[in-house]
Amino acid sequence: MASDGSCSTHLIDGDGTFETEGLEHFIKEVKLGECGLSYAVVSIMGPQSSGKSTLLNHLFNTNFREMDAFKGRSQTTKGIWLARCTGIEPCTLVMDLEGTDGRERGEDDTAFEKQSALFALAVSDIVLINMWCHDIGREQAANKPLLKTVFQVMMRLFSPRKTTLMFVIRDKTRTPLENLEPVLREDIQKIWDSVPKPEAHKETPLSEFFNVEVVALSSYEEKEEQFKEQVASLRQQFFHSIAPGGLAGDRRGVVPASGFSFSSQQIWKVIKENKDLDLPAHKVMVATVRCEEIAHDKFAGFTGNEYWLHIEEAVQSGPVSGFGKKLSSILNSSLSEYDAEATYFDEGVRSAKRKQLEEKLLQLVQPAFQSMLGHIRSGSLEKFKEAFDKALSGGEGFSMAARQCSESYMALFDEGCADVVIQLANWDTSKVRDKLRRDIDAHVESVRVSKLSELTSVYEAKLNEALSGPVEALLDGANTETWPAIRKLLRHETESGVSGLSSALSGFEMDEHAKEKILSSLENYARVVVEAKAKEEAGRVLIRMKDRFSTLFSHDSDSMPRVWTGKEDIRAITKTARSASLKLLSVMAAIRLDDESDNIENTLSLALLDVKSVATSTDRSITAIDPLASSTWEQVPSSKTLITPVQCKSLWRQFKAETEYSVTQAISSQEANKRNNNWLPPPWAIVALLVLGFNEFMTLLRNPLWLGVIFVAFLLVKALWVQLDITGEFRNGALPGLISLSSKFLPTVMNIIKSLAEAGQTPATNNPRTNPALHSRSFGNGVSTSESSSNPSAVTTSSENGTVNSSYSKEE
Repeated sequence: MASDGSCSTHLIDGDGTFETEGLEHFIKEVKLGECGLSYAVVSIMGPQSSGKSTLLNHLFNTNFREMDAFKGRSQTTKGIWLARCTGIEPCTLVMDLEGTDGRERGEDDTAFEKQSALFALAVSDIVLINMWCHDIGREQAANKPLLKTVFQVMMRLFSPRKTTLMFVIRDKTRTPLENLEPVLREDIQKIWDSVPKPEAHKETPLSEFFNVEVVALSSYEEKEEQFKEQVASLRQQFFHSIAPGGLAGDRRGVVPASGFSFSSQQIWKVIKENKDLDLPAHKVMVATVRCEEIAHDKFAGFTGNEYWLHIEEAVQSGPVSGFGKKLSSILNSSLSEYDAEATYFDEGVRSAKRKQLEEKLLQLVQPAFQSMLGHIRSGSLEKFKEAFDKALSGGEGFSMAARQCSESYMALFDEGCADVVIQLANWDTSKVRDKLRRDIDAHVESVRVSKLSELTSVYEAKLNEALSGPVEALLDGANTETWPAIRKLLRHETESGVSGLSSALSGFEMDEHAKEKILSSLENYARVVVEAKAKEEAGRVLIRMKDRFSTLFSHDSDSMPRVWTGKEDIRAITKTARSASLKLLSVMAAIRLDDESDNIENTLSLALLDVKSVATSTDRSITAIDPLASSTWEQVPSSKTLITPVQCKSLWRQFKAETEYSVTQAISSQEANKRNNNWLPPPWAIVALLVLGFNEFMTLLRNPLWLGVIFVAFLLVKALWVQLDITGEFRNGALPGLISLSSKFLPTVMNIIKSLAEAGQTPATNNPRTNPALHSRSFGNGVSTSESSSNPSAVTTSSENGTVNSSYSKEE
């Protein structure tokens, strides 16, 4: 780098190798990438040792190596060098090309000459052609091959760049420039006309490809001061050279400064491969590569943006306030940076790559956007559920609450979506909105079903409570009015339940068909409750029949327990009790919730009670003889049958068998009471005793002492009778009674003797009015006897009392 701030680099070496690293370093040093289109490239061509480097160093303050005249004429510049002009705006780059017609290259000079010339024409905006004044007008002058080379390689460019060709006439003589310039232009035109052209440019004029400028400079060696003044004047023309009217004001297809390095490399690569250089396609290719690089850098910058990373992390756990604005700001910033860097590249390519970058960025942020929508949707749904439950708890009508809450929280979702929307994306949120709507509708329907089920359950429970107990009680007391009473109860409770449920359903705004269906279901439930209870009671009908029989058979009309004294008509009582039980069976045989008559009771009565009338009908059919030999009742459908005729017959047989014992016991008790009440012997026995015992009777009358002995013996026997409970012992039979008495006789006698002995040892009291203390002791079966120590008659009294008590107990 020169002391004046100029910077230079070897762009292409003498072997044709492109110095990529050197160019990249040069571009960073001169900050070319920041220039956009505001830069110009100037190159210089000319014969070897024609003073090209000297001219550039004076004209642009560069530091190219110059030829040392004292060492002789030789090749100074090899390949192509690149430097930046100092003090000229805009940024101007200068390329110093290797001189033509040099002896060092020999025959290879033409190949490299054409390659470097084509490179300069493709890259440069202004090409300086350095030529000697004395060569103008000569047919074989050195400028003729050079111009032919320039024009020939220009034809390899598919489209003209409108390059400015500035012919710099060196070592100008006294001939005025006004005379030299027409001759030079005429020579240039001739060369242009003679150069073979492709069909597309057969008639294309020189002015379409080039702006031709001519300047003349005095000799640097002979008139140095004058040379410097002329160069300083020429230098002014390079200020704002790319502005309209400037030296390069008509340039075309300029590559933005940030793509200069890549473009130069690709151009040289195509030239080295000896291919035609399609500048428009090259321009698009450079724009494609550079725009892709810029887009990649911006995408990478976005993915590493701390603000975006914070938003991406935060949105995973919950909603982010101002999500859409924040993200739109970051996206717009990245795209703006892309636009700023890619603004000078081909518009089609730039727009396409921008669109791709935008799509990639949006694709990157879309998951966060969807997460935000998910948070808003779930949050709106939860808030809706809370508000809906609160409204229902506050007593608001179901449909009204559902409608208001739904509208309110759908609007809340829309507000949330407006905050999340990214301006660039224009994403459709309708699917998420529809899903929220479906979720809300599903929740409403779920709550609706739950509430309806709850309401139905409440009224079903009320009906169950109102029907179960009363129906059971009515069936327990089965009679002719049982089923009419059940029907009345069912009708009343069903109407009450349906009315209450209908009022409760008004808040649901249901259509009449659905409402009628629910109310009809409740009515059916009421019937099901009654039928279930009837079936349940029918399963216990045998127990109910036995209970009813036992109640009627064992109790009188005043509900007092019967005492079988012998006066009761057991047959009539049994028939009445069985008729009542049969009545219960007929009531329980079928469900009669519909007001329809049947002959179940008559059939059962004829078949089970009035057996004689059936038995006498020998000429009838089997069905007439046994009307219960069937599995169905007449006029009663099977769905309403609780107990079939065959089952009734079986139940009746079992009922009779299980109640037969009670009847037998009653008959036995009645006969036993009759025997106990007949204590006198038959009349003939009394007459026989009087006739045969007349002598013994007269003996007793003549001797009264025997009467006392007989009386004492009677008292002792009576006491033993009572204590041993002889009547009770023989009630179960003679043999069991004898066995029981044989085991109790001796202990009872000993107890009586002991009691009499204790009574004889008790001292008499001084109060003749008061009897001695009476002592009670339990003998045998617990009958109480009172003894007196001073009066033997007390035993008699006790025995008599005991007899009376025993007799009362038996009657009970």
